[in-house]
Amino acid sequence: MTFSWMAWTWPTAAFFVTIFLMLVGMAVWEYFSPGGDPRFGVLRFETTRGDRLFVSLLGAAFIHLAWLGLVGPNLWWALALSVVYAIGVFRYV
Repeated sequence: MTFSWMAWTWPTAAFFVTIFLMLVGMAVWEYFSPGGDPRFGVLRFETTRGDRLFVSLLGAAFIHLAWLGLVGPNLWWALALSVVYAIGVFRYV
């Protein structure tokens, strides 16, 4: 099976490898510290580590899409903004 139909570039591969490593890291974290560390944050409902990771990834996708639409294809600042957003989500949500 060839994957010639998809534009497999180094950034694309790095993106999927990073997502995979984050999921593996969360699985290892859950194995050694079960329970997901549920807590109530600024959203006022209980979230676990997995919920916060999902919200972080979803927010990063929207940040990058908005950046592409409003600013252009240079995504390094969008990446920095997404990391700051993820830190905020894991800290306060």
